[in-house]
Amino acid sequence: MNLAARALLALVWLVHWLPLAVQAVIGRALGRLLYRFGRSRRAVALRNVELCLPELTAAEREALVREHFQWLGRSLLERGLLWYASPARLKRLIHVEGEVGLAERSERPLMWLVPHFMALDVAGVATQLFQKRLVGSIYQAQSNPVLDAAMRAGRLRFHQGDVFSRHESALPLVRAIKRGYAFFNLPDMDFGARDAAFVPFFGVPAATLLAPSRMARSLKMIVQPVVAETLPGGQGYRVRFLPPWDDWPTDDPEADAARMNEWIAAEIRRNPAQYLWVHKRFKTRPAGEAGLY
Repeated sequence: MNLAARALLALVWLVHWLPLAVQAVIGRALGRLLYRFGRSRRAVALRNVELCLPELTAAEREALVREHFQWLGRSLLERGLLWYASPARLKRLIHVEGEVGLAERSERPLMWLVPHFMALDVAGVATQLFQKRLVGSIYQAQSNPVLDAAMRAGRLRFHQGDVFSRHESALPLVRAIKRGYAFFNLPDMDFGARDAAFVPFFGVPAATLLAPSRMARSLKMIVQPVVAETLPGGQGYRVRFLPPWDDWPTDDPEADAARMNEWIAAEIRRNPAQYLWVHKRFKTRPAGEAGLY
């Protein structure tokens, strides 16, 4: 298994030297293969789209998921670009919009809310290349130690912050924020019912973490939403640093979670094919409710 992982990383390293337009063609071809042979994830994506966008016909849902897998293939292949390309090349390819330097200018700690679009890791690179504040994020350890080490090294390659395991206490992250770190927060995955509330996501109750609201309130954080997008062909990526929310968090974490989901849903409608539909967002159900997958 480790030998296969090293061979995969070597291939990703070789491909990253190609022009982005060529990588895009290869990545979309990879996505078509993933759609064809990834039966279980294809089913999850189709079910998610059915639940979230019921106005689409069956043919429209299938077309959307086919397109999604092609963006997914690109995101997997182009990870090598983020891990190995020079900072100068990345700065040419990553187009930032909005207040990218808000974290370093602010006297208060800052939380970026970054939903799971395909260019999520591009947003992470942008927070290190285009501003100087140290960055902390939550990290999901990989089962394969070779891939885990590569992912950690890729995310920490600019030596501008740290990653904290999701399976550990939040105290190291809180201490880092108090020392001046900005927090790169990924708030839109199903991590179970613990410390979560069932609030609407496209009208469907979804287990949504209350921690973003509670942490932002307790640490008096500024909350700035960030959305990343992969552009067609070799055009690169767009990362939008949106205006900070001036009325979030409130003293009602559940209402804050609902508002956050509403904002994420609106962003998905802007660019539906690039959202992470292969994740089982509705896996956790309220007590007594049947599963949705």
